[in-house]
Formats: sequence, structure tokens, C-alpha cells
Amino acid sequence: MSRDTKPERGDMRLVLLGLMLWTLVGLGCAHQGAKAPPQQGAKAVPPQADNAVQPRGEKAVPPRAAKAEQPHAAGAVQAVEKLGVGDAVRVTVFQQPDLTLETRVDEKGSILMPLIGNIKVAGLTTNAAATQIAEALKHGKYLNNPQVNVALTTVRSRQVSVLGMVAKPGRYPLDETSSQLADVIAAAGGILPTGSETVLVARDGKEQRIPLIGKDFTLKGGETVYVDRAPMFYIYGEVTRAGAYKVEPNMSVMQAIAAGGGMTPRGSDRRLKLRRATADGKWVETDVGLQEAVRADDVIYVREALF
Repeated sequence: MSRDTKPERGDMRLVLLGLMLWTLVGLGCAHQGAKAPPQQGAKAVPPQADNAVQPRGEKAVPPRAAKAEQPHAAGAVQAVEKLGVGDAVRVTVFQQPDLTLETRVDEKGSILMPLIGNIKVAGLTTNAAATQIAEALKHGKYLNNPQVNVALTTVRSRQVSVLGMVAKPGRYPLDETSSQLADVIAAAGGILPTGSETVLVARDGKEQRIPLIGKDFTLKGGETVYVDRAPMFYIYGEVTRAGAYKVEPNMSVMQAIAAGGGMTPRGSDRRLKLRRATADGKWVETDVGLQEAVRADDVIYVREALF
């Protein structure tokens, strides 16, 4: 038998060198596998697609389109005020203090301007009136490029007078939202309890009777609204509240007594007297029943029962 011999130092170096080469080859193969291209038929996923997955059938929304659109707020459209007869205006010409003017629109619808004379402005807006004045100054060769401003200081052409049986008689302006007869009466505080619901409107020298309830009526500037006293009847005698009351449509004597608070315990519905004026101005007194119709200026007397 031969004895075991120890390996030489040179052989050990060869073994270690082989192990190192083997390790380097293994690492190189792993690195090549990590960079290997995708197989045929497989789609590469872009980096951005890893963050979110779009549902099937829905379109991808670009970043700018992702923001919700803000709806445009519908601003209130202000009515354009037109000039009329009686309105007070202030005319200003830039850097021309001698042409500054405060005046009223006359009966012909014009204003008197320095240098250019009468300029018709009735029916125009303030901007249109300023443009017309500027063109007149330029056409007359007074100014090369005039800058004119017209301001409405007092509105008188768009006002109506409210008189009669209302809480606050006076002059009231009209605009696009409050030109109806009912709106103007409401602005005047409403009709008093003794006022009529049929209103008198003076327009173009003619009078019109307009029922306030159930009919729209548009007013114009310069008109006069008069609320007349309502037709009244009078009741006295054995009633709780004697006095004057408004005659309602199709009103009977029974309803008139109820308006006066009813009869007292001593009153009798069989002893009713009615005084009524005739066409020639004379008063006639007659017995009356509960179903008799009441007219304006009737006087009802409830007498005391006999027993």
C-alpha cells in the first residue's frame, strides 16, 4: 500500500483559480438573464402604466382634462337705462372743464351743449348719448379726439305718481322689474282698507279704470295712478260695531250686518230699515229683508225688537 501524499502548493492555486472563474461565469449569466428582452407576443408595460390600471372600455383622461370644468355663473343682466324727458344728466369732456355741463332733457328730448348747440338724447342710453356728443364735437372740428362721458343723475322720465287711498302717496321710479301696476301699488304701501280695488290710471290725457286683481298692467313714465275711495255702506242701531264698511261684490244685508259685528241681543232681523238715495238725490226709507242687495251709500238701521 502506498502512503497518502499531501497536495502540492501549485495544485491548490489551480483549484482556487478554477472556483473564482466558475463564480464569475455564474454572475455574468444572471446579469444577462435580467436584461433579456421579452418573449415574442408579450407586450412590454410602460413605466407609467404600473401606477394605475384603466378599466376596460373607459378612455384615459389626460392630466389637463382631469380637472372639473367650472360652470360659468350667469350674472344678473342689468337693464340699460335710456334717457327721457325731464331726466337730469351730467356731461363731462376729458380735459375740457369748460364743456362740463349739468342739465335736464327738455320737452323736445334734447340738451343744450356749448359750441354744438342742441343735441337730441331722448331714447338713447348714456353711452350712445356720449358717442353722439363726441361725434358732434369732432365733426365741428372743435376737438380732434373728444372723450365724452354722460351720467344720469336724476331719473324723472321713468317715474309715476301714486295718489289717493294708499299708505304712502308719492312718486315712484319704474324699472324692468317693477313696472307693473301691482308692483307700484305695493311700493306705495298698498291700498288702505277704505280704498277701491279698481285703480284709475291717467295715460296720454285719457283715464282708464284697471282692476288691480287678476290683470297685469304695465305702467309708463309720467303716468298718474289714483286709488279712489271704495263704495261704502253705513250701518247703525242694534249692531255690535256701527260704522262705515266697504261694499263687497254681491253683498247682502245679512252680510252687511255680519260686517258690523252682528246684532245685539236686543236687535231684530225683522225690523230692518234701509235708506237709499234715488237718481234725483232724494232719500227713500223702506223696510228691507236679509237677502236684499247692498249698494254704495246705503244706510242700514237695525231696530230694537218689540218683545
